[in-house]
Amino acid sequence: MKLSARNVLKGTVIEVTKGAVNAIVRIDIGGAVVSSSITISAVDELGLKVGEQAYAVIKASDVMVGRD
Repeated sequence: MKLSARNVLKGTVIEVTKGAVNAIVRIDIGGAVVSSSITISAVDELGLKVGEQAYAVIKASDVMVGRD
């Protein structure tokens, strides 16, 4: 898989919650969890299932940083 995005995080799908139109996919990337809202058809096309490996691909022009 070749992508222009530089933030490609490999992990394990830990949850797929399907709604009426979209699904929330949660991926454990080594202790941290990344969540994504994608279409149900994308979940089905990718064959995303709990316990399988997947990639969280992040491409953004802005990244916010916070601190307590």
